[in-house]
Amino acid sequence: MAFKEVIKAQRHNIRDYGMYIAFVIIVIFFAITTKGLFVSSRNIGNLVNAMSYIAVLAVGMTLVIIIRHIDLSVGFLAGTLGAIAAISLKYWELPLGVTIPLVLALGSFAGLITAFLVAQMKIPAFVATLAGWLLYKGLLQLVTRSTGTIVINNNIFNSLGNGFIPDIPDIGILPGVHKITLLLGLLAIILFVSSDIRNRKKTLEYHFAVLPTNAFILKLVFISIIIAGITWILAGYRGLSWAAVVLMVVVLIFSYIMSKTNIGRHIYAVGGNPEAAQLNGISVKKITFLVFGSMGLLTAVAGILYASWLRSATTIAGTGMELDAIAAAFVGGVAVSGGVGKVTGSIIGALVMASLTNGMNLLGWDISIQYIVRALVLVAAVVFDVATRKSKS
Repeated sequence: MAFKEVIKAQRHNIRDYGMYIAFVIIVIFFAITTKGLFVSSRNIGNLVNAMSYIAVLAVGMTLVIIIRHIDLSVGFLAGTLGAIAAISLKYWELPLGVTIPLVLALGSFAGLITAFLVAQMKIPAFVATLAGWLLYKGLLQLVTRSTGTIVINNNIFNSLGNGFIPDIPDIGILPGVHKITLLLGLLAIILFVSSDIRNRKKTLEYHFAVLPTNAFILKLVFISIIIAGITWILAGYRGLSWAAVVLMVVVLIFSYIMSKTNIGRHIYAVGGNPEAAQLNGISVKKITFLVFGSMGLLTAVAGILYASWLRSATTIAGTGMELDAIAAAFVGGVAVSGGVGKVTGSIIGALVMASLTNGMNLLGWDISIQYIVRALVLVAAVVFDVATRKSKS
């Protein structure tokens, strides 16, 4: 009987740590094939900056997929909002303290419009957001028609996508290593371990299956090593970027909402069974507005990070972003059928997809092969999701 409980717990948790194993395998493969170039501090630092805006989108997309919807509009919406930020700074000459709240408000409003079409007008999300994809692509072309590429000269704005957090003065300890980044990495490990231990205790209180103690400790050590490794590599270059800090703040806020609040529980309930959730007093309509509004807000954040990273706004900004975000969410463990998914999983999914692209670029693989490999990884993630759900039934 005990052996069966162990097997059940392993199957229940395979979704949580399977993606971490896949990420480590990818890192080891590219570290060997690129002769260490992939895991160099400079490359990892650039990779984190380049994937930050996709990861932010993936967080919002995870929530949207959890409630059984999809959002195809976020790519060009991010591009349009980035262009508005550029125009606001360069041509309207608005201060940064006005520009960023303005763009965030416009993103939230765009998300609420989508929610209105889906929740109030009962238009399928695929159709509503496809219309948004066309609309925002047109708006992006419209706002950049007379200017073309808009170069952003605001150094503070550009530092969001390219700058790094400051460090304490060198006092002879670990010279050349970014010590603030190391301290933040240590804090992240402490928070992760303590949070997982608390969650395990609560799970045991409700008599649900959990990993055996040895396996649980192994999981904590394994993920802590991953965090420590990434932290050490980043500390060897210029430390943690501001884009990574923004991403961490997004992850902390939405992880807390999804795991510690009634709103998060209601989101999962709506995704698991909308009819049952409605019968239990949960307003599916309000949850839909909340999730799509959050998606719009995060799209604005992503648009700001992307424009900042490029130091400009272009007529093709945002192309394909929505597909990268959807892929990251699925690779990160969100269920195709809805109701299952974690914010932290979407970040790992974004890291996996960005690492694949970065590693294949370093190896000089043809772009056609890169698309095929990414497609196979996405299919494998979905097959994995379906297989693990069947194994639980």
